[in-house]
Amino acid sequence: MTPTEQLKEEHRGITLMLKILERVCAKMETNGKVDPAHLERIVEFFKVFADKCHHGKEEDLLFPEMEKAGIPNENGPIGVMLAEHTQGRAYVRAMGEAATRYKQGEPRGRTEFAENARNYITLLTQHIQKENNVLFPMGDRVLAKEKQEKLVEDFEDLERERIGVGTHESFHELLHQLQEIYLK
Repeated sequence: MTPTEQLKEEHRGITLMLKILERVCAKMETNGKVDPAHLERIVEFFKVFADKCHHGKEEDLLFPEMEKAGIPNENGPIGVMLAEHTQGRAYVRAMGEAATRYKQGEPRGRTEFAENARNYITLLTQHIQKENNVLFPMGDRVLAKEKQEKLVEDFEDLERERIGVGTHESFHELLHQLQEIYLK
């Protein structure tokens, strides 16, 4: 498996969580009851799996190698992806704060969570499409096979060091649990 294939596989999990999040928003917007623990776990998924692990692999490993191979960062596709990562972090942070307010029974927690979640869904859906269809194919073309093999090894090291052994699997279990609740 190449580094970009691995990242695309992670995109599938992130996309599934975005679909779950969409249903959570719909329920919240119609004043349906949502378990605050689900909101907290969804936010944790995006903070740890999507950002710390997935975006960490891109920002710290893949993108620098692509830049060395001639793909521009500043005013280029990598720079756009980095700016979107920053914007996404702001939405996730706001979702976390709103989830806390929702848990405490504050009415604005519901609307703020849904608003930031919807913005995040839009941003990340478009972001994933750009990476899968534009940036990753560019990387596949410019990175030598040996460099790609080294990146896969480095991805494993980063995942183990940043989120710990078994965390990736526990997030996939969370996806399965929430899928059963919200996507039936």
